Formats: sequence, structure tokens, C-alpha cells
Amino acid sequence: MRIVLVGAVESTGVALNAMRESACDIAMVVTLDPDLAGRHSDFVDLAPDAQEIGAQLLAIRKTNDPATLDAIRQAEPDGIFVIGWSQICGPDFLAIAPGRIFGYHPAPLPRMRGRAVIPWTILADEKISGSSLFWMDEGVDTGALLAQEFFHVAPRETAASLYAKHMMALDTIVRRAIEALADGSAREILQDESCATYCARRRPSDGEVDWHRPAEEIDRLIRAVGRPYPGAFTQSGDARMTLWASSPIENIDHHASAGQIVGIDGEALIVQTGSGVIRIEEWSMDGGQPPRIHSVLGHAQ
Repeated sequence: MRIVLVGAVESTGVALNAMRESACDIAMVVTLDPDLAGRHSDFVDLAPDAQEIGAQLLAIRKTNDPATLDAIRQAEPDGIFVIGWSQICGPDFLAIAPGRIFGYHPAPLPRMRGRAVIPWTILADEKISGSSLFWMDEGVDTGALLAQEFFHVAPRETAASLYAKHMMALDTIVRRAIEALADGSAREILQDESCATYCARRRPSDGEVDWHRPAEEIDRLIRAVGRPYPGAFTQSGDARMTLWASSPIENIDHHASAGQIVGIDGEALIVQTGSGVIRIEEWSMDGGQPPRIHSVLGHAQ
């Protein structure tokens, strides 16, 4: 089976490794122009791997440019996998290999179609997640399912730990899908539209902490948008402060303003919220002086 792989992030690298160990020929790796790497916090340079396996590397800026489409056609793929790619693949792209183009989504489709799925999984307090490979169609994450792997979301899951679970699941389903496509046993499983939910786009600015919210909610935000994403943040005086790890402190409340630092334990900050106290266990400053006890974080001083 002759494959073209399209992607530019860690999941693309995981898929590439699974494919190279399976019964397929990776003819081309289509990835993002390195000048645009800043678009993805988890960007991966796939050039060394492509060179090692003898696959053509095509670095592009736009998926649907005629030159890109022509190059992919010339690779004469039996199948195209789009894994770890944020650009929409238009009708001309889908026409290159009708019925043989497959997408990946880090969610248990049809639940959580759309964007920023890993943060939303934590923010929505989902109990089960999963990785999905599907036949791509004109919709967004709507095509028939090719392979899925489900797993539990831990009570204190972080973006990093959830991301890692998806990478393990992706490795499994890519190998399973390649085998099924190669031996002709692959089956299309239609998504149940009555179960569909959707995730809206999130921007780095959505990670700003509102200290008037409950401690549990703030903790969930910090866990949801941490590494490999830009992180939750607040203001400390005139400086930006990024919050990487936290835990709510149960059964303790202070007579203090929301966002006020009521204690310092080593490097950890103990902060009053709108309801309850939270322990900020890992943080970093973008300039400015480290916060002191009784400082009030956020814009509302």
C-alpha cells in the first residue's frame, strides 16, 4: 500500500513510526513549511524521519494550492492519511484519491468534533475519550469511522497526560487500520449524528484566569491548557505569569480578595479564589518581579 502522510505535529510523527513498521510504502510526507512552525506548540520536524525511510518530503504553506495538489497526485498514492494537520482539505484535495483519504481526530467521534479537543475534554469533565480514524468527506470530522480506541480520562488529567494517551491510542489504530486496508477487511462504520457534539476554537487568550471563579474550575483550566499548549496565565503587577500546575486545597477559605496570595510554601503560591483556595505549584514569569504574599493576581487589584 503506497501512502502519502500529511501533518506537522507529534501525532504525525507517531503515525509515521507506526506506518514504517507496517506493511506499507510511505511515498511522501507532506508537512508545514518550517517558517510557519510557530503555528503549532507541538510542531515536529519530520525531515530526518522522511529522509531515513526514503520518502519524499514536501514542505508547504497551503494544502489546497495547485502545486501542492499536483505533487501529491504525482506520488500516486493508494491512500492519504491526514494526521496532525489544522488546515481544511478542500474538494480538489479529496478528489486526488476518492474514498481513500483518511483523517484523525483525538476524540471519540461523533462526540467532540471540531477544534481544541484535548483542552475541551478536560474543561467539559469528560469521563471517556478516544482516538478516531475516519474516511474524510466534505464535512468536519463527519466521515465514516475506520478505527477507534477508547480510554478513561483520569480525575486529574492534564493536557500532557491526555495527549500522551492519545498518542498511544493513535499508534494502535494506525497499525490496525493499515492491516485492515491491506487485507481488505476495513469496514465503514457510519457516525451516529444523534450523538454528535462540537468543540469551538480556543485561542491562547482563552487561558486567562478569572480569580473570581471557584478553585476547582481554575484548577481545571490550568490542567486543560498546560504543556504542550501555551498555558493558563494571569497578571502579577505589570508582568504576565503563566501557571503550569495546581491543586485545589479542600476545606480551607480565607477572608481575602479573589486572586490574593494568602501564603507561600517554598515555590508554591497559595491563592484565594472566588470560592476556595488553590495551590499554584508551578509557574513562570515573563519579566517583572516574583509575586509576594498578599499580592493580588489578575487585572482587578
